[in-house]
Amino acid sequence: MSKAIEKSIVKRCMESSASSAKLAELAPLIAAAGNKATAAIAAGRKVMFCGNGGSAADSQHLAAELAGKFRRQRQAWPALALTVNTSTLTAVGNDFGYREVFARQIAGLGNKGDILIAISTSGSSDNVLQAARLARRMGIFVIGFTSMTGGKLARLSDIAIKVPARRTELVQELHIIVGHIICGMVEDSLAPPSGQRVRRR
Repeated sequence: MSKAIEKSIVKRCMESSASSAKLAELAPLIAAAGNKATAAIAAGRKVMFCGNGGSAADSQHLAAELAGKFRRQRQAWPALALTVNTSTLTAVGNDFGYREVFARQIAGLGNKGDILIAISTSGSSDNVLQAARLARRMGIFVIGFTSMTGGKLARLSDIAIKVPARRTELVQELHIIVGHIICGMVEDSLAPPSGQRVRRR
């Protein structure tokens, strides 16, 4: 491996590390989002995720952490990614337009008191914005994951987590860190390690 390649790798790792360190400045917002998700699940509500491309994969990833498990064995919780049902996505996209692929599912599956975690690195993905708009009208709490610029998604979110990065790959890395923190908060509160008391609401 050439020294130039090694230097490039080190630089990239340092960029990622620096962005992650700055994420700590958002601790109050991340804590608020985690508390909101915890309260919703404790009340029998669901958490829905949506996004495009890499953010679609993040949606599926984070929904699995809640529906399956994060760190420890415990009961399943109602969480779903609106990005995985290809028949629904293609039918809605064909019949109503791509901007409706998430909103249409929220209209059928969402209920007041649910949570929508809307993920967009640009903050301007039209179908994510449409989902956030409908969710707000339905009384669904919107947590937006976006970049430091925020975009329209930040203004449509009840809590906007604008991670400290602009480049797509760095934004996506930080979104997964934030998502994991929130999943960990939910699990620590509702399914703490053996011997600890479960937080009551």
